[in-house]
Amino acid sequence: MYVPRCIFFTKGVGSDKVQLASFENALRVAGIAHLNLVQVSSIFPPGCRILQKEKALTRLEPGEITHCIMAREQTREPGRRIVASVGLALPKEEGRYGYLSEHHGFGQTEKEAGDFAEDIAATMLATTLGIDFDPDKDYDERRDIYRMSGKIIESQNISQGTLGAEGERWTTVIAAAVFVR
Repeated sequence: MYVPRCIFFTKGVGSDKVQLASFENALRVAGIAHLNLVQVSSIFPPGCRILQKEKALTRLEPGEITHCIMAREQTREPGRRIVASVGLALPKEEGRYGYLSEHHGFGQTEKEAGDFAEDIAATMLATTLGIDFDPDKDYDERRDIYRMSGKIIESQNISQGTLGAEGERWTTVIAAAVFVR
């Protein structure tokens, strides 16, 4: 059984004439192109520590099969706004798991996408903790409810946004939470 004990967050943007090369360039900027990435679902393991990217990368070998949560968006439209975000929500109670979420889309700013990804993670966590909230309220109102409950202590996000490149080129944005042994 493998339960990750550490995680780091990263993001990147890339561009190229070829769609796959654009994605590869975004992975390079994020510092994770040398890994065999396997996307997994949304659980932040109990006791998992958040590491700085530079420190975490020293613990990973080229070619290593590495699990991650990744959001990715691509466009070939010049000037089109694209964004990718990963959100995190952590419970106050030690020994409980948290939630990660991914969000990608068009037309949003990094802040808007990041807040949305954070909201998704916090909402998933809130439902498992039995926190009563109105899903029709906006995120700022729900965030206050989550914090006042005393059951959710932290939420954060990492987001990458950009505009599509000129000249018939693909543009890719990624945001990722990468697990480390």
